Amino acid sequence: MPALPGPGLPYHLVQRGGRPGVWRVFAGVFLLVASFLVLVPFLVQLPFAVGFAVAGRDVGDQLARITDFDHPTPLGLAYLNLALAGAIPVAWLLTRALHGLRPGWLASIAPRIRWRWLLVCFGLAFVALFATLVVSALVPSSADDPQMSGHLNDFTSTTRDYLLVILLLTPLQAAGEEYAFRGYLTQAFGNLFGNVLGGAWAAVFFPALLFALAHGSQSAPVFFDRFAFGIVAGLAVVLTGGLEAGIAMHVLNNWLAFGLALAFSDMASTLNPTGDSWWTIPVTLTQSLVYLALVLLLARRMGVRTTTETPAGAGVLVGSGPRV
Repeated sequence: MPALPGPGLPYHLVQRGGRPGVWRVFAGVFLLVASFLVLVPFLVQLPFAVGFAVAGRDVGDQLARITDFDHPTPLGLAYLNLALAGAIPVAWLLTRALHGLRPGWLASIAPRIRWRWLLVCFGLAFVALFATLVVSALVPSSADDPQMSGHLNDFTSTTRDYLLVILLLTPLQAAGEEYAFRGYLTQAFGNLFGNVLGGAWAAVFFPALLFALAHGSQSAPVFFDRFAFGIVAGLAVVLTGGLEAGIAMHVLNNWLAFGLALAFSDMASTLNPTGDSWWTIPVTLTQSLVYLALVLLLARRMGVRTTTETPAGAGVLVGSGPRV
């Protein structure tokens, strides 16, 4: 699969600078999914099991409790966040072992996290959030949302524990999902479909679809909301050459969702939304599209690079770039 001609590789074609072979794409996607479903949950549960055993608790009962997301606990949310964060080392390992690329190429075309740009993206995400609040006041969804109690919940020790988990571990969870869906899968589908209109459409569409499906059973509005989020995050990643914009958007979105759950609702309904109104779509689309527009505007003004400095060509990135 030869790389497209040009001065450098765009983010979604970075895998084409690694070891050739279409089988690597299929093997990588299979191993990523298998790791999500089996390996990572097992490895993350091990330290929890040791802790329960040392504390003299029934290990089987406690493991069942932390994996029961219909009745979540702060410890269960911590387990979920750590399990999803496990996608980061898995994506790193697949990128290195299968494609012969340094893990930094998953972060961006730098190849590393561009920290200044990440901080700028967080600021833009807050601006987009303000626009969302304005729109949410104009549509019926906010007042009629059955998941919101309408009054402030009491602050308890459980609330405190949830806050600590959300503040400390939710960024890792969001980054894990971005490394998996907007990182490895974006590059995998870009690699696979690179000869079809450049592959950018596939690199955005298919990871967004898998991202929505990965959230399990859900209503049509909730599915569309997550699919639209995946499309916008994917566009931001492809058009800015790295994961920073997607990570910032995802972290702030999850902080807001969990924060509202603690303040006015409950964690179970947030983790397992069974229904929603189509009126929520204009609100979330406002946040996503305003954010995307701001990101693209600032990226152009700041001169954010969107292709690798290494000239395009098969295998040109193998062994190159700093260690990350």
